[in-house]
Amino acid sequence: MRFGCQSMIGKIERVLLKHPRDAYLNEETLSAQWAGLNYSGCPDYDKAVAEFENFVQLLKGFIPEIHYLAQNSHVSVDSIYVHDSVIITNRGAVLCNMTREQRRGEPSAMAAVMPQLGIPLLGAISGAGRLECGDVVWIDERTLAVGRGRRSNDEGIRQLRQLLADLIDELIVVDLPDEVFHLMGIISLLDTNLAAVNSPMLPESFRNWLRARGFKLLHVPPEEFGSLACNILALEPRKCILLSGNPQTEAMLRAEDVEVFTYSGAEISLKGSGGPTCLTRPLLRN
Repeated sequence: MRFGCQSMIGKIERVLLKHPRDAYLNEETLSAQWAGLNYSGCPDYDKAVAEFENFVQLLKGFIPEIHYLAQNSHVSVDSIYVHDSVIITNRGAVLCNMTREQRRGEPSAMAAVMPQLGIPLLGAISGAGRLECGDVVWIDERTLAVGRGRRSNDEGIRQLRQLLADLIDELIVVDLPDEVFHLMGIISLLDTNLAAVNSPMLPESFRNWLRARGFKLLHVPPEEFGSLACNILALEPRKCILLSGNPQTEAMLRAEDVEVFTYSGAEISLKGSGGPTCLTRPLLRN
């Protein structure tokens, strides 16, 4: 298999990225778009490029195969967050249908690159359906949790359930608080039975469901919510990447025998509220 990602923790063998040179393009584009995308500030282009290069060097130490998404005139600077627009299953890619107008072109850009990566198209969310991959969390290979909220709606979830009918045994819908953009912003899996969570934002029913499945939940400190401490990329079980500047979360993870690697992301992560999971679209996890 050259693709398949029905896991949040399996070892990443192939990944897709988008370099700031191809997402941000230049300082003028950033200046024109950042406010409309609700960034906390305009990213500094040169610093963003340097941060991303360091991030890539970190990934290269663990991931054998790294691919890049090309420039596209129909997408915004938010396209640096490649995770959101496509779901990679064991049968192929499911294109999402983005809620924000500025991001509507991203699934088509993904559709164009999938054949080049040897990944067939399984289907697409369409019409009134809205679904973003940031709301999609694989609990295990046959169990899926999908956030229903600001970015994914009932129709999108219905279409996804239909497309994945023979690939999953259970799809649980998680009702997200209004303050939460994506389900992946409040839970990150670290092992088959270990997850870091933003406890105040985690719906009680979902918390109980996870505990009933035997999960140990690690509660990210509230003072580190704003620095994306709950957005953690698992490279493989108990080995992960965390945005720097979250020492309490880092110590908590290490205490659970999780190996932690950090990167600086003031420009590429904090200003656009996109952590390491958002910056990466794993194509194959083993």
